[in-house]
Amino acid sequence: MVMKYGILYGIGVGPGDPYLMTVKGARVLERCRHVFVPKARSENGSIALAIAGRYLGAGCQVHELVFPMSDDRGELSLRWTEAARSVAGVLGTGEDACFLTLGDPFLYSTYIYLVRSLREQLPGVEAITVPGITAFSAAAAMAEFPVGEGRERVVIVPASDNLDTVGEALAGGGTVILMKVGKRLAAVLDLIEKAGFLDRAVYVSRAGLDGQQVATDLRKLRQERMEADYLSILLVHAGG
Repeated sequence: MVMKYGILYGIGVGPGDPYLMTVKGARVLERCRHVFVPKARSENGSIALAIAGRYLGAGCQVHELVFPMSDDRGELSLRWTEAARSVAGVLGTGEDACFLTLGDPFLYSTYIYLVRSLREQLPGVEAITVPGITAFSAAAAMAEFPVGEGRERVVIVPASDNLDTVGEALAGGGTVILMKVGKRLAAVLDLIEKAGFLDRAVYVSRAGLDGQQVATDLRKLRQERMEADYLSILLVHAGG
């Protein structure tokens, strides 16, 4: 007898406001009995679950998966394998499962690696992805900041990785989206000022979540010398 696996639904819960979740995402969650949620630390709660919690159906079982904030590829690979094994355990019974992720499932999301690892363990398993509103889309709406006009290029760069990449993106022109700014805020602002774009940029932190901040005067932001949240974004118009 051929084993019929359940379906994995990857659901983007959006940037933070529960009402920015898609109708499809909410409806899938309502009928799903197993929901997997990512956490950065075992003692912390899941931000994705806090956003989507109101849409869970009665009797839903929540499974927490810990993905540490680490650059150690070996450790991360081990975590992805363990997470996929947990998901495979549910799908192997024939039941469906959901995995929640901030923003969109295929934009700098753990879901990407989870699906790859899951298909290594369960070849042929079906995964259906429900896209979500990205954090930079929410940030642009809050700050009335156009992202991409005419034929202008748009570049997305994770500022948490390499500041040289940030400098190269700014030098290339167009709209530059710098994600996951975090502790590098001061250094990134220095780069933006050096490039001459400080007056053409906005900063948004924790869009739609408690502690949300929108700053359109980045010179004032620099003077405050605050430490940025990991969930922070800079949008820059870097010339034609």
